[in-house]
Amino acid sequence: MNRREFLTSMATKAAGGAVIGLAAGCTFGATPAAQEIQQAAAQDAALPELKWQMATSWPVALDTIFGGAQTFVEAVKALTGGRFVIEPRAAGELAPGTQVLDVVSQGAVPIGHTASYYYVGKSPAVAFGTTVPFGLTAQQQNAWFYEGGGLAILQELYQEKFNVIQFPAGNTGAQMGGWFRKEINTPADLNGLKMRIPGLGGQVMAKLGVTVQVLPGGEIFQALQTGAIDAAEWVGPYDDEKLGLNKAAEFYYYPGWWEPGPALEVEINLDEWKKLPELYQAAIQYAAYVANMTMLASYDARNGAALQRLVEGGTKLRPYSEEILVAAKAAADELYEEFSAADADFARIYKEWDAFRKSVQGWHDINEYSMMNFVHGTLG
Repeated sequence: MNRREFLTSMATKAAGGAVIGLAAGCTFGATPAAQEIQQAAAQDAALPELKWQMATSWPVALDTIFGGAQTFVEAVKALTGGRFVIEPRAAGELAPGTQVLDVVSQGAVPIGHTASYYYVGKSPAVAFGTTVPFGLTAQQQNAWFYEGGGLAILQELYQEKFNVIQFPAGNTGAQMGGWFRKEINTPADLNGLKMRIPGLGGQVMAKLGVTVQVLPGGEIFQALQTGAIDAAEWVGPYDDEKLGLNKAAEFYYYPGWWEPGPALEVEINLDEWKKLPELYQAAIQYAAYVANMTMLASYDARNGAALQRLVEGGTKLRPYSEEILVAAKAAADELYEEFSAADADFARIYKEWDAFRKSVQGWHDINEYSMMNFVHGTLG
């Protein structure tokens, strides 16, 4: 395949939501696709030097989630021989953490790193780009994006509604169920609580009587510590410890049923995307995939030890009661019915997503879940 054919193929895959494979155990620079991009960049003296600013939704102190943006920009720089440089900026520097899509859509900033479910007020269908309550695990989410047509259908939605193209660029894995200043045992205990929780999970909690707030990560600790909110969810033990949430609330609940496999994404203004050389488009797609895989591995490697530290430090770990989970699942199903009836985009995506969910979860029930349940029972 010559250079032109290769780059055209890469751009077509990027637009259609396919992914470039990453060899297991290899860094991005060692894979054949990465080498093709790097060699093409080195051989093309006409490629422009570009410097972009990237808005993010994250505090710099969170080396895992902000680190996803850093992994992405470092990969883009390496793949393009240093000609395409993107600088990630902390939440609040270029835009508030929950307004990254706004500034990218408007063209005020060419690129951003954020979570789609911050923007369900614009279109509830964008929640599928991150996660929905009782939805897909990280592994299943990636399967839906890359092989189940999910990314292609979401890219169509983003381009039509926001003039943006996006690619998955991180996943935290299954999250925790949040910090509470008091113990909760029944759905009645949730009534009247003020809780920081975004996305459709927040709307489910609202159905259970919670007063929902959406705050950027950097504002959660103060709001929880001062009592401005009674509860908050962020990600999981490693990040929550860094934010000091254990110092503001003592009860830590699991599982995070509203975020079983939340993906983050790189968003690029569509006009700016179309101006990019095909090689730079390919580099963005590849770098996003690297960030997606790397972040998930990072969280899985760090959360266990962090949870142990929290518990040893006095955090009271609690499971959500069966009663609360059943009530939340019923509220989530009701919410999906309401959105499907009121929003054509949501209805269209939900139908395809739900069919994929039933298929992949049926398979995992037979294979992975049964194996994990057995192994869990044998651990000392």
